[in-house]
Amino acid sequence: MTIPIKKIILRRLMMQLNDPFTTSFGTMEDKEFFIAEVVDSEGNRGFGESVAFTIPWYSEETVKTNLHVIEDFLINILKENKINHPEEVHDLFSSIRGNNMAKSTLEGAIWDLYAKRQGVPLSQLLGGDKTEIDVGISIGIQPSVNDLLLTIGHYVREGYKRIKLKIKPGWDIDVLRKVRESFPDTLIMADANSAYTLDDLEHLKKLDEFDLMMIEQPLEHDDIVDHAKLQAEIHTPICLDESIHSLADARKAVELGSCKIINIKIGRVGGLREAKRIHDYCLEKGVAVWCGGMLEAGVGRAHNVALTTLPQFTLPGDTAGSSRYWKKDIIKPEVFVENGVIKVPTKSGIGYDIDDEALEEFTVEKREYVF
Repeated sequence: MTIPIKKIILRRLMMQLNDPFTTSFGTMEDKEFFIAEVVDSEGNRGFGESVAFTIPWYSEETVKTNLHVIEDFLINILKENKINHPEEVHDLFSSIRGNNMAKSTLEGAIWDLYAKRQGVPLSQLLGGDKTEIDVGISIGIQPSVNDLLLTIGHYVREGYKRIKLKIKPGWDIDVLRKVRESFPDTLIMADANSAYTLDDLEHLKKLDEFDLMMIEQPLEHDDIVDHAKLQAEIHTPICLDESIHSLADARKAVELGSCKIINIKIGRVGGLREAKRIHDYCLEKGVAVWCGGMLEAGVGRAHNVALTTLPQFTLPGDTAGSSRYWKKDIIKPEVFVENGVIKVPTKSGIGYDIDDEALEEFTVEKREYVF
């Protein structure tokens, strides 16, 4: 049965992070992003979240380019085509090159809407069966090592299952050594966000002494060849993030031996359908996957929770509780973590209600598109 889309509401939000978040790219204090609301003829509402940043440091997409692509191309495609199932959206959008985060924003809203129309949780619709998921925490580069150790200690006491640390040249080996000395039994991974090259091979070999779960994306954002060379030289598992935009990318990376783990981010790969296809391939090949974070607000966080219920998500993801990033989120109840675990919601769709009051409070611009 066709999904009867009546209108799409696109809201630009501005939310302030609890604390500045620093990576090798730079520092973020505020998050500007879009929430897409797809409304059907019966008044059901589906929600998706754009994860692009204002500056193209993670990918070429930005908040402004998302608006351009969504408004000038993707919405028109939806107007011109009937949709029976959200899996069809990926192929409909394939005529537009790249712009995966823009595509994911609308596709995610349609998945949520469809699940609500079916009266089932999004996690169940995707094929997930977990009732709870293990989660870790991502910690940005801190002002000092002592600040970092105090921050890690706080989240270890809160029960997070894994600690992810951002590293860059000059903030890596010595820092990790002190962290490992202080937390000998904690699961730790390092995220380099493409801060190194193969010229740093001997330096990166030193990572092996710290018994890390993985090092994430140490080399160029679009590389799979040099990562294969690096993986052959180090024992620490390499996890690819920015290099994987599709199932085809995942297949090439696995066949080349470029990584042992893949971080699946819904926005980076263009939506839930492609995220699930990458998951299914990794399940078949025995490659571990986990769900990365993009400083999402509650809608994006809820989509991550649903995806992580699939069976091959065997490693704790980045889906920390809402209060880790926001004084007030746009969903209710907020995503809550207890002892490193999130209980998967059982309500239909993304499983969380939208806090319309908060949504309006953080909205700085709103556009409507009537079908």
